[in-house]
Amino acid sequence: MTAVLIRGSLVGQVIDGRFSLLEWLGGSGTSGTFLTELSGPGSQKAAIKLFSTPAQAEDRLSTWTETTSFSHVHLVRILHFGRAEIDGAPVVYVVTEFAEEVLSQIIPERPLAADEAREMIVPVLDALSYLHAKNYAHAHLRPSNILVVENEVKLSADSILAEDRLALELESGDLHNAPETATNPIAPSADIWSLGVTLVEALTQQLPVWDSAGDGDPVLPASLPKPFAAIVHQCLRIDPERRCTLREIRVMLAGKSDPVSPLPPPQELPKRNTPTQSAAKSSSARIPMIPLIVGLLLLVAIIVGLLLRSHKTNTDPLETETTRQAPPAKPDPQPPAPTTATAGPQKGEVLHRVVPDVPQTASNTIHGKIAVAVRVSVDPTGAVTNAEFVVHGSSAYFARLAMESAHDWKFKAPQQNGHAVASSWLLHYEFKRSGTDVTPVETSP
Repeated sequence: MTAVLIRGSLVGQVIDGRFSLLEWLGGSGTSGTFLTELSGPGSQKAAIKLFSTPAQAEDRLSTWTETTSFSHVHLVRILHFGRAEIDGAPVVYVVTEFAEEVLSQIIPERPLAADEAREMIVPVLDALSYLHAKNYAHAHLRPSNILVVENEVKLSADSILAEDRLALELESGDLHNAPETATNPIAPSADIWSLGVTLVEALTQQLPVWDSAGDGDPVLPASLPKPFAAIVHQCLRIDPERRCTLREIRVMLAGKSDPVSPLPPPQELPKRNTPTQSAAKSSSARIPMIPLIVGLLLLVAIIVGLLLRSHKTNTDPLETETTRQAPPAKPDPQPPAPTTATAGPQKGEVLHRVVPDVPQTASNTIHGKIAVAVRVSVDPTGAVTNAEFVVHGSSAYFARLAMESAHDWKFKAPQQNGHAVASSWLLHYEFKRSGTDVTPVETSP
């Protein structure tokens, strides 16, 4: 039977009588992903991926049966899977958590900054370690399978494969796939290759240059920052046995020397007798006098400084101490009139703004602007008690910076009937290459 073409025109159809195809999210023809809902309109969003290759259907269903119980914070959860038909043609499908952000959507817009790449790779390493410990490989590591689900970086789980199985559906022309996977069973070392290619793509918006007909390793862009240049170099070895391990990648991320090709230790210069040695020995007795003189000068400076400070303290108290002193106990002879219950409401004010400190290397990756909006709840004392995203924006990295800064803002509480009351504010963040702007708007009361 002819396989059905998986494409956006299928939006509107219902799979297995329960999963409506609501929106086309992308695909390759033989497979495609759609937005769906778990229990009808208005319920939890989910992603449903359809596969139209009957020859591999049983293998996929068998693997999903094995891996549906896998549980890791950085691995997308499989919620449901099964068989269905589209226009009379058989398909298999898998329903997983819905991703708010996909790395493959960010890369065309801008490359990742080094800090963003570090935040991405650490969760990926955790998920791969979990899979490798269970004798599985991810087998399809690439930007389209690195997702953000509820602010957590996660790896897709629909194409996981047990070690020593052939990955028949991998395209030999896709550089993300390790060269040996075309003929050999899958192995954890194949994930290492894929990780190297993904890092190059994420950091430079281009793939490594590699002549598959030759026997040399890929050529890497010169713009790769540290420590990723060393990591990628060790990942993209043609010989799987020469590739680095996940543990060695963590070592390089920590800023230590390349564990595969360590630099030689510095050599101590040989000692040579020179004519100046005797002169140095004769003057060595005078050298201790220099620290003694310097010490005496410092002691004199300290005594003078203490005398000056004592005089200033007696005549002019330090301003910082004055600002911390309580108001005088003597009441104001003409106190202001007390606020009455009929006083009108007063809006709140911002007392302390916190603008995210964005490294210039991260700002340089922005084209246009990245907008993030955070709603903060403020108690009557002016402290932020809760913060939540209204607009997450296109980057988990910049969204995190906005959220961290929002928690540190301070406000003067609004007044109602002469009393401070709780309030709500909306903080509009605009991250641009030239800098970061934050616009606060009081939304209640």
